Amino acid sequence: MSVISFRKQDGILIVTSNNPPVNALSAPVRQGLMEAMAEASRDDTVKAVVIRCDGSTFFAGADLTEFTKPPIEPLLPAVVEAIEACPKPVVAAVHGTALGGGCEIAIGCHYRIAVPSAAFGAPEVKLGLCPGASGTQRLPRLIGVEAALEMTTKGDNVPARKAREIGLVDRISGEETLTEEAIAFAREVANMRPIPRTSEKPVGADPAIFDAFRQANAKRFKGLEAPEEIIRCIEAATRLPFAEGLERERQGFIKLFFSPQSAAQRHIFFAQRKASHIEGIAEDVKPREIRKIGVVGAGTMGGGISMNFLSAGIPVTIVEQQAEALERGIGVVRKNFEASAAKGRMTARQIEAAMGLLTPTLELEDLADCDLIIEAVFENMEVKKDVFRRLDGIAKPSAILASNTSYLSIDEIAGVTGRPQDVLGLHFFSPANIMKLLEVVRGERTADDVLVTAMAVAKMIKKTAVVARVCYGFIGNRMLLPRQIEAEKLLIEGATPEQVDRVHVEFGMPMGPFQMADLAGTDIGWHRDPKRIDNIRDALCAENRLGQKAKAGFYDYDEKRNPSPSPRVAEIIQQFRSKAGVERRDISDEEIVQRTLYPIVNEGALILEEGIAQRASDIDVVWVFGYGWPVYRGGPMFWCDLEGAKKIVEGLERQRDKFGPAFKLSALLKEKAETGGRFNS
Repeated sequence: MSVISFRKQDGILIVTSNNPPVNALSAPVRQGLMEAMAEASRDDTVKAVVIRCDGSTFFAGADLTEFTKPPIEPLLPAVVEAIEACPKPVVAAVHGTALGGGCEIAIGCHYRIAVPSAAFGAPEVKLGLCPGASGTQRLPRLIGVEAALEMTTKGDNVPARKAREIGLVDRISGEETLTEEAIAFAREVANMRPIPRTSEKPVGADPAIFDAFRQANAKRFKGLEAPEEIIRCIEAATRLPFAEGLERERQGFIKLFFSPQSAAQRHIFFAQRKASHIEGIAEDVKPREIRKIGVVGAGTMGGGISMNFLSAGIPVTIVEQQAEALERGIGVVRKNFEASAAKGRMTARQIEAAMGLLTPTLELEDLADCDLIIEAVFENMEVKKDVFRRLDGIAKPSAILASNTSYLSIDEIAGVTGRPQDVLGLHFFSPANIMKLLEVVRGERTADDVLVTAMAVAKMIKKTAVVARVCYGFIGNRMLLPRQIEAEKLLIEGATPEQVDRVHVEFGMPMGPFQMADLAGTDIGWHRDPKRIDNIRDALCAENRLGQKAKAGFYDYDEKRNPSPSPRVAEIIQQFRSKAGVERRDISDEEIVQRTLYPIVNEGALILEEGIAQRASDIDVVWVFGYGWPVYRGGPMFWCDLEGAKKIVEGLERQRDKFGPAFKLSALLKEKAETGGRFNS
């Protein structure tokens, strides 16, 4: 059966795509659209054309699986050109999303009608690409340069009503009457001439707009190649004839397509989707029903975790030991929702609806009817075991018990219950209501349906979930530890916090290890004994240098939390240096990379050897979405592939003496270095 069909109805050729699940613009779709345009052109009884899609959406983009295959004619630019060149008016009837190539098909049509829930977008930039089928040339002609810059360099969707305001959509239809209204629209414009072709519209802009846009978005675009290339293509649209602008776009697309950055961003796109597949579990395993959530602990993490479920319309019962702590936690949840409303992400009514789903309590027994209970108490094994012992006697038999632990053994926690098969880890990242990553920690005895349920829950609350086995720190924090250890050792040897952090920021991280420590709080994991000073962090905590919240940590902070180098921290470092008998030396940026970033790769390889992570790309997803690894470097394991495992191993060997006797070089990494192998195919 053809994915493109067409039929005539009273002089209107109705062209329909049926290419589940998202009507991707695969070769058969493109071929069918070309045939439809040819039919419309040669059939004198056809007065106008409607292009529509069956299923849940309009064309939601290119078929990305074709990116690694030889090109198949016709290519998308030729299809868009054929649509616009049609001598009969063509109306795009849009529902769902018109993204990427789908948006370019829509703007190649002469008119557009959309349902209120539809959205348009040019997300190519998120794959390190620019639009490749006239998006940078037609959009500025249709909606203006400034709107086109916003849409194409940021990749955010534009809702139908906003699209109508900026001129991207001509009409809004009823949700259930799109096809009928599109046909009526086509009849209405069938005899109108000249046909409005977007390529023929004039476009112009003050050249100063482009530099102003660059400056306004400098922080957002830092390190990324695609946004700048898109800006240049849109600049070309204002200076060059349409055909020359198209050629400039084509050159830009090819340049980006073969760049390491786009390869990295496309890798992460596919890795996200692959992460949801659990190895070794039958496809027919069904998730348990989750209708009500329990959260133990109303602190920063407990409140943030609760917000995810409340935003998804799922009732939450939250437990705290003390009334004051409970009240404070609920207040923070409301305050965070109000902050979202202030940014236009929620309405007052939505806040009240979310808060109405939250039941605060001081009684653990009130969790008896919850389907999933998430413990988010202090990171102490004995405290967590006590909570799980109590939950085991309270929770209903079908309930899933989860710990939000960042490091501790899920197997040991599960062992204090009579239902270890129902226990797993759900490691949310702080702030839990914002960070996309969720590590789902699979215990030795975690049941298959419990794991499947956890992945389904992640999808419900719009998290990117990655499965990990049990080890200290799981995937992300285990890999983070060697970086933190080496960073602090570098201070003793002669580096400064500012230098180490600068190297990481220049690499593309949002912040370096010491900036991160100050933001999170230097007291995370501290033993709380000011008389016991084993390292620099202990010394900082003993002096109440707890990070930004105390206006002092590895840096000093002013009232607006702007950092500056701290003379007192320099003194503390010198004290440790003298005590260790270390003579200060100059440390190169290259050594910092080899001492702090290369060990992350090595630890990732060890994690793969041990079967803690299912696949290398899962590790990359963890680091991009949980730790700020620059997406344009694709994650630690993909970065290793780009740099070459041989280079990484040589750097690790060069620094081996400084790592100390506990350092273990991954056999898997060494094998990749010797054979020229890669972690990601």
